[in-house]
Amino acid sequence: MQVHTLFEGTYSVDATKKFIPFDAAVHNFKDRPASLFINVQPFLVELNNDLVLFDTGLGFSDDHGELILHKNIRNAGFDPTDVTKVLMSHLHYDHSGGMVHQQENGKTELSFPDAEYVINRGEWETAFSSTSSSYHTDIFDFLQRNAQLKFIEGDGNLDEAIAYELTGAHCPNHQVFLLTEGNQKVFFGGDVLPEPGELIKNFIAKYDFDGRKAMELRKAFGKRAAAENWECLFYHSKEQATGFVEALDGGFRIR
Repeated sequence: MQVHTLFEGTYSVDATKKFIPFDAAVHNFKDRPASLFINVQPFLVELNNDLVLFDTGLGFSDDHGELILHKNIRNAGFDPTDVTKVLMSHLHYDHSGGMVHQQENGKTELSFPDAEYVINRGEWETAFSSTSSSYHTDIFDFLQRNAQLKFIEGDGNLDEAIAYELTGAHCPNHQVFLLTEGNQKVFFGGDVLPEPGELIKNFIAKYDFDGRKAMELRKAFGKRAAAENWECLFYHSKEQATGFVEALDGGFRIR
């Protein structure tokens, strides 16, 4: 099992909820007042029988109109058509925008036409009924008409290598995934475990639907990760995208 990081970029988000690319080498933090700065990093994982993508980023394109996610996948040595499963933790825009490629000419295409999109059924239903700007229903409308969709519920296994678990906490129908091949275990915690700092500092985040539950889940996953030697993938971390958890003195550190 091999993990490839697919860093899409750093973005500032203010009250307008628009994601604006931010490069500290070019831009100034002072020019983005009252903004939250977010790193976006999907992951590609090679399994024996699958090429799995964890969440799809914002779906931004470069100056040539190429999907940044596609370019990163090619840089990892694959073609986007090689992806067999797109495993979604949830459908907030910063995780789901790249499920489709919205081109400059106004045409929309599936980003991964040969892949199965695996989505929690409750999250899918929430995406259509919610009034939150975090959900972009135009994307889901297109998927519904064109994509291979697989809806899952609760906890279970897609196959012998891929397990999923309903967590809620960040949003009511958030889910996480654990991949297992031989002695290797890779955990994708989505926005329940988005950065190492949230595990190490152990705090309640205001952006979670149930912040206390999210905090308790991070501790529980941290203990399991340390005990079972999971490689954890951190979707919103730039400096430390992956790592192994060590338990110490009632807390954790990442190596």
